[in-house]
Amino acid sequence: MKTIKGPAVFLAQFMDDKAPFNSLDGLCKWASDLGYKGIQIPTWESRLIDLDKAADSQDYCDELKGKINSYGLEVTELSTHLQGQLVAVHPAYDIMFDNFAPDDCKNNPKKRTEWAVKQVTNAAKASRKLGINAHATFSGALIWHTWHPWPQRPDGLVEMAFEELAKRWLPILNVFDEQGVDVCYEIHPGEDLHDGVTFERFLEATGKHKRVNILYDPSHFVLQQLDYIKYIDHYHEFIKSFHVKDSEFNPTGKKGAFGGYLDWGDRAGRYRSLGDGQIDFKTIFSKLTQYGCDVWAVMEWECCIKSPEQGAREGAKFIADHIIEATQKTFDDFAGGEVDKEKLKRILGI
Repeated sequence: MKTIKGPAVFLAQFMDDKAPFNSLDGLCKWASDLGYKGIQIPTWESRLIDLDKAADSQDYCDELKGKINSYGLEVTELSTHLQGQLVAVHPAYDIMFDNFAPDDCKNNPKKRTEWAVKQVTNAAKASRKLGINAHATFSGALIWHTWHPWPQRPDGLVEMAFEELAKRWLPILNVFDEQGVDVCYEIHPGEDLHDGVTFERFLEATGKHKRVNILYDPSHFVLQQLDYIKYIDHYHEFIKSFHVKDSEFNPTGKKGAFGGYLDWGDRAGRYRSLGDGQIDFKTIFSKLTQYGCDVWAVMEWECCIKSPEQGAREGAKFIADHIIEATQKTFDDFAGGEVDKEKLKRILGI
């Protein structure tokens, strides 16, 4: 068993134009003062990291890591959620997902994909230079628009989609393998990897590539009505990253899992600050500890009611209170003794 590391915080949702949320130094001091021990860095935020420079320069990475360490913090993972999303985009989403791309890539899906692939592979190289062995990202989606099969999907469409998704990711996965870094796909609605079955499809399509792993976030499973506890039993060996985020599902006679196109605050399934939702984190932390998952517990704040500042203040303590110091001894050791084979034979009557 392993003791989960933390608490840590994903900085993406806290970026702002006002201090302390507009600079790396400001965010590091803020996080450290709240009791966090680690930060997950969104690599699309140039105020936090120059990803191209980090991929090429060990000196830059040493300086960046030294600055973060000076606040008593570690880098848990780099994140390329937005860039990973752009590795695979169905044309139906081109206009909206262009928002994630640089201006010179907009209205040019091929160039946008090439840029995204370069960004994610740069993150692999930067991760190694920073001494990180796991990376957080999205898979992107070629077939999400067909998840509810109406009109009926033609035979072979799903298989072809996952073959294409694997084809796009395999060169990236090979770079991560060269760098000794695991790719942790956040299993998330809107992605082709959104549950256990789709993760397995992708894993098989990549030839069971050893760098294909999971960022476990139970909040997305509540909204899908998937058993997030048994998920750990099935996939614990692949869980190399962990977002601690709460959610709830309160269906009515008017709304359910599809959400009715409502805003987040009015949906049946919605994300909440830690402790305000329905997720059984005691069991989650117990399971992950029992299975020896070597992960950071990283708070991701998304809540339609509570402010991010309050969510962050409460989140550090919430995670710290749930981390289990893994025992190194059996509680009834005192009742045992040295192995005595003759005694064992007498107990067995042989």
